[in-house]
Parts: sequence; C-alpha cells; structure tokens
Amino acid sequence: MKQEEIGIVIEAEGEFAKVRAARHGDCKECGACPGDDAITMDVQNPISAKVGQRVAFEMHEASMVTAAFVVYALPLLAAAAGAIIGWYIAGEFGQAVVPFQIGGGIIGFGLSLIFVKLYDRAMKKNTKTLPVITKILS
Repeated sequence: MKQEEIGIVIEAEGEFAKVRAARHGDCKECGACPGDDAITMDVQNPISAKVGQRVAFEMHEASMVTAAFVVYALPLLAAAAGAIIGWYIAGEFGQAVVPFQIGGGIIGFGLSLIFVKLYDRAMKKNTKTLPVITKILS
C-alpha cells in the first residue's frame, strides 16, 4: 500500500530531487526528525519536476514499517537477547548473573546500533525504497 504526500521541490538533479514536505500526524507523534513543521527527503523524480514546484509523491508503507521496526524494535530485542545470553553465560561459569545480563544487554544494544547504521546506509543507496514523485500540482 502507498501513502501519498505533498511537498515542494527544493533541489532537482536528474532522476532525483529533494522535497520539503509538511509533517503528518505520524511524524508529529514520532519526533525522530529535526524540525517542527517540515522534513526534507530525497525522492525519485521520473516526471522531471523543477525547483519550486508543488508535487505529490508516494511513499511505500512497507518500507516505512520495516524502517520503523529496524530503528525502534530491533535494538530492544537485541538488548533482551544479549541479557538472556549473559544470563546463560553467567550460569555456565558459575558467576553472578546480573553483571553478565547487564553486559550482554549493552553489547546486544550496541551491536544493533551498528546494524541500524549499516541498514540506513544500504537504504540510502537503494533507490527502489525512495518515495516517487507522481504528479506536479503547481
């Protein structure tokens, strides 16, 4: 399923453009992006929209859900898995459990942050996940 948004082209270079779009309700609740009223994003520009034009663009909801999972849920799951592994290791060596759980949780969380950074870089290079300008409004 796709979600349509409206924005203004602020930069256009060949097949890609930067669009400033008003933040919708989901973005206001999240607060992860800087700025209060607008965000700037890279989009595909197959219809050659020019700077200053108001455009409609589509975002793939599946990409948004996957990105939200990777950014928010994965670090929590990795921290929990690290704590469980720490508990297991402490039991195997007959050590105090809590320090191993804390250490395992921190290590799991840290590794997940590295994965999130690598995922972000990969998604920036993958043009198939970028929003697509569908029509010029003005």
